[in-house]
Amino acid sequence: MLIALDQLLQVLPGARLRAGFFLPSLNTAIAKFEIDRPKRTAAFLAQIGHESGDLRYVRELGSDQYLSKYDTGSLAVRLGNTPEADGDGQKYRGRGLIQITGRRNYLACSQALFGDDRLLLQPELLEQPQWAAESAAWFWHSNGLNELADNDQFTTITRRINGGLNGLENRLQLWARAKAVLCVS
Repeated sequence: MLIALDQLLQVLPGARLRAGFFLPSLNTAIAKFEIDRPKRTAAFLAQIGHESGDLRYVRELGSDQYLSKYDTGSLAVRLGNTPEADGDGQKYRGRGLIQITGRRNYLACSQALFGDDRLLLQPELLEQPQWAAESAAWFWHSNGLNELADNDQFTTITRRINGGLNGLENRLQLWARAKAVLCVS
């Protein structure tokens, strides 16, 4: 299922001009990672819409102090970052439309998209529309979110993406809008 520009703008009205930049990459990623049924597409658009602020942000916001939580401690270890305060938290901050975060996730994403470890050397690639969209679709597919979308398990999808339910109300509003636009009952 391809998304038309007017559909994307109805779901994410705040995307405005950015929608045109992302649309070809989104359609490619949706096809490549089998997010190609209306239920899947609606849930995907809602989640990336929230995570990226209507396609505004492909790089996690936050000061060095905020990002230091990814640099040392238990969260850093879970993300595969080095235990030293060496800047891994800043280097492997959330990027892409679903905010791939941490060295371990960057490496897995890089191997899936490129067959090598280039994202460890060039994490900024995930800020480009093509890789921002493909990394989000890869994460979606590799975490079994298509099947959850098929079964309307939106809250579980949110937990897998976010680790909690941050922004759930906004995500649900986007999902309702996406379902209406894509004629999902």
